[in-house]
Amino acid sequence: MPLNYHHLRYFWAVAHDGNLTRTAQHLNLSQSALSTQIKQLEERLGHALFERRGRQLHLTEAGRITLDHADAIFSAGQELVATLQETGNTRQALRIGALATLSRNFQIGFLRPMLARMDVEVILRSGSPTELMEGLGTLNLDVVLMNREPPSDSLAPYETHHIAEQPVSIVGSPGRFEPSTPIRDLLREQPFILPTTDNSLRTAFDAMASRLSVRPQIVAEVDDMAMMRLLARENIGLALVAPIVVQDELSSGRLVEADEHPQIKENFFAITLKRRFPNKLVQELLTGHPAPQPKSRSANASPDAL
Repeated sequence: MPLNYHHLRYFWAVAHDGNLTRTAQHLNLSQSALSTQIKQLEERLGHALFERRGRQLHLTEAGRITLDHADAIFSAGQELVATLQETGNTRQALRIGALATLSRNFQIGFLRPMLARMDVEVILRSGSPTELMEGLGTLNLDVVLMNREPPSDSLAPYETHHIAEQPVSIVGSPGRFEPSTPIRDLLREQPFILPTTDNSLRTAFDAMASRLSVRPQIVAEVDDMAMMRLLARENIGLALVAPIVVQDELSSGRLVEADEHPQIKENFFAITLKRRFPNKLVQELLTGHPAPQPKSRSANASPDAL
């Protein structure tokens, strides 16, 4: 007997809500009718999907497996509708999520090919890693830009693309330091504006200071590149940043770069979701080349020739 997908959707709704009565109200069903539908699904699958603890429903092991498959099934359906609804549109949408603290200059440089196209609408949202990965998983985002790799999860069908690598410099106001000063002396003499301790750049900086047997003065720990740039411009201290973050200030001479580089690199990643109907603009963005187009049927070709 084939699976009844109405029953599966009812189970899916209850599993995500965790409350049978509330779900029945949302679905405009009686609680008994909803219970009957789930009971029929359990009979079809041969396993109990919920166990009751007090007033709360909790998934059994079979229920967890069923929910994973239901998530994939209904997500694929939403993806299909969203993809096919855009077929034939003259203006295509590319939904991009970016870490809220990611360099705006890097984002603009990376997205410039798409921003220059009249047939593409770029929808850019910023957020925390958790918010962005959730947006990717629910298909509200096509690609996420980060300067760190997402946590590994064997159950999540994510793909991580390394898209850029940039050396990091020490920058500050011209009157604060001489660019030719060795890094060891800068660490001893100058206050530093650094990324927070959960940042890979900070980890590399701390390791460098340890190798040089120096304990630098840290005047500020910042997780926002825009704020770090502002603090450096206000002469609060020397900042550890990729030059692209402060390219305007370096060009104008408002900030200068130390001659000796700390040999630290910042990596940038694009995170995508494995999709049955991927947005072809994502491939173009990642490769820099148009995605291959399906061959169109020749006006003179017969059906048998296809």
